[in-house]
Amino acid sequence: RDSQNLSSTLSTTFDHTRAESTKEEAPSRSPGSAKSTTEETATGHTLVFIHGWLLSRRYWQPLIERLAPDYQCLCYDLRGFGDSQLTRKWGVNGKRMPRPGKLDDVAGAELAGSCYTPAAYAADLAVLLEQLGISSAWLIGHSLGGSIALWGASIYPECVRGVVCVNSGGGIYLKEEFERFRTAGEQMVKWRPRCICQLPLIDLLFTRAQVARPIARSWGRQRLIDFAVAHPEAALGTLLDSTTEDEVHRLPELVSRLQQPVYFIAGAEDPVMNPKYVRHLASFHNMFHQDSEMVMEIPDCGHLSMLEHPDLVESEIRRILANY
Repeated sequence: RDSQNLSSTLSTTFDHTRAESTKEEAPSRSPGSAKSTTEETATGHTLVFIHGWLLSRRYWQPLIERLAPDYQCLCYDLRGFGDSQLTRKWGVNGKRMPRPGKLDDVAGAELAGSCYTPAAYAADLAVLLEQLGISSAWLIGHSLGGSIALWGASIYPECVRGVVCVNSGGGIYLKEEFERFRTAGEQMVKWRPRCICQLPLIDLLFTRAQVARPIARSWGRQRLIDFAVAHPEAALGTLLDSTTEDEVHRLPELVSRLQQPVYFIAGAEDPVMNPKYVRHLASFHNMFHQDSEMVMEIPDCGHLSMLEHPDLVESEIRRILANY
């Protein structure tokens, strides 16, 4: 992959001012092109939204609609997901693609090997931010996207001013639980029927999965679409490479050395990322004993906080940014 054309290859939605310019219907899949307006915002920070495993940038739409009048917002599809589908230019069979030299120097051994680790995706993000000319960013990551955001803050500290992790935490490796999760995820990805989107009522299953209360059916349909179109290599690669014992144990060390502020938003009923694991990871940051509001727990909320309670997530992000 040529780093010079990354911003045109990753599918992005880039909004400087108005939410209307990023508004999309949840079930649709638009062409992979950046959208922007030309007016300047009141703040110099860009909010960069990073989605989780088997999802896409579209789940940030309700939140961006609320924040875009006051903040420059960027959301994009991770490599192999949503509209950022893999081609030969990306590299295949787990081989790492070329990256700017300085990123390799900063990340060191963490970027070696597979191109599906959170660190590798963070390097993609750093290139994207450079190419879009973004010099001051807050990274807001959901689930796996939270790990990518933490790595992004480590790899590109001169640009990343802070991180907000949504339904994201960890740092404790429970062997049996991780093995079950990896096996189930691997089978789920490998045995996806091509006709799954045509199966009647299956989208209703996605309105109930991993959430405290059912979400709108249009979002269930979008989840089904994103599950179906995720590239098999990227879907498996991110699952397996982000859940190894070594990778899980790297997270607390990573958080402990970050100098930027880091905040966490957890769902009280999250079946994927229990709030106690969110607090565990947060405890390694130097802010943990100084800021009692570093971790916010949303009641009656599962693993998709930005869809289940967008108003509360918006309020928390505004509260955080008001301090910086």
